[in-house]
Amino acid sequence: MNTLKDLLSNKRLKNTLEGFLSFHGLSGFEEALKIYDDFQQTYICRAQTTVYKIKISDINYITIHGHHMEIHTSNATYQKYGSLNQELTILSSYGFTKCNQSCIVSLHKIQSISENNIFLTDGTCLHMSRKCSTRVISDISRKRFSQK
Repeated sequence: MNTLKDLLSNKRLKNTLEGFLSFHGLSGFEEALKIYDDFQQTYICRAQTTVYKIKISDINYITIHGHHMEIHTSNATYQKYGSLNQELTILSSYGFTKCNQSCIVSLHKIQSISENNIFLTDGTCLHMSRKCSTRVISDISRKRFSQK
């Protein structure tokens, strides 16, 4: 693996890093590294007879009916048995929040919010309960503010 000294000897990379640091600062660089690291993380979905490894950044939202959960990605829908609150505990540090009693959503996938509807980048519309609306708006504001 290349050392930092070797990497910085690459003029193009060095100029890119210097430009990024001068514009965003060290805290912006640290946030970018955290976001990159988060996008590389995987979520293990254990169903009765199958185990799926899903990139967390691919998950749009998760719904639950009883204890039957559906993990919705842009490419597929996976099913498993469990608790939505358990999943939220695992995924909240990766930018997920509860938007109603039976759904958690990725803040990274929210395109807009209108009244009590959340519109995702893939065109999906999710209901946002009044009870969860303050939290969703607070979380999305905090996420967007931390990226600037």
